[in-house]
Amino acid sequence: MQKVTLGATGLRVSPVAFGGIIEQNESQEAANRFVAEAVARGVNYFDIAPSYGDAMERLGAALQPYRRDVILACKTEKRDGKEAREDLERSLKLMKTDYFDVYQLHAVSTAEDIDNIFGDQGAMETLILARSRGIARFLGITAHSESKAIEALALHDFDTVMFPMNWVMGLERGYGHRVARICRRKNKGFLAIKALAHRQFFEGEERKYPKGWCKTVYEDERLAVAALKYALSLGVNVLIPPGDFEQFSFVLGHIDECERRPLNDGDLAYLRQNLDAVREHQIFDYDM
Repeated sequence: MQKVTLGATGLRVSPVAFGGIIEQNESQEAANRFVAEAVARGVNYFDIAPSYGDAMERLGAALQPYRRDVILACKTEKRDGKEAREDLERSLKLMKTDYFDVYQLHAVSTAEDIDNIFGDQGAMETLILARSRGIARFLGITAHSESKAIEALALHDFDTVMFPMNWVMGLERGYGHRVARICRRKNKGFLAIKALAHRQFFEGEERKYPKGWCKTVYEDERLAVAALKYALSLGVNVLIPPGDFEQFSFVLGHIDECERRPLNDGDLAYLRQNLDAVREHQIFDYDM
């Protein structure tokens, strides 16, 4: 698996990241095994958040033998500066590290988020201070609202952006395309979530992967690979697969194919062919 450069950070990272939610509700033995296999297969980008239940404890311990050799990203959902500092300190302790390579404002979604984060004594002050002290090497943002992501990027020159780059929402209404253009133009490190997402779950539908909140296209290999290629075609540096090890392994197993044979007319036609069945059940309806 060839490494890629994460925007202007200069970090050389695997094009597939290990989403820390994989470790949620797992035994420490299983958590250690998942991390060891990921590292053996060339993964060096690991992402975690306090909102992932007990995943921090599991991943922090599992990563100890590899910490110096991997890129570790973390997030905070706190909007107040003091609360963000406490969140950062707690995350450092749980992850058994004294710094994060990337530290991100998580799930910026509303006007209130923007006001609080960038206001007096807001979380942004904590992130800037953390960077000045070497506790956070680079700063990022994660969002689902395209308009709020763009607004935040206008207020601070973030190094990385994590955003849903989903084929259904992208083909149907251009969702994510404006963020993608900004990331390309400004050379932001661009990380994609929800590339494999298909649709909302129907009421009473069996959920094979309990950590996921939407149905994925994983079981249709052709559609899944085309969906990954779609995200990469928009300038994505790193794919973050759904939060279970089986689907993570699937993306790892197909990333070389995606890079050797990028999205083509046949892939795009197959995505459009499958769009009709799900366009009324898109995974969410955030503003554009």
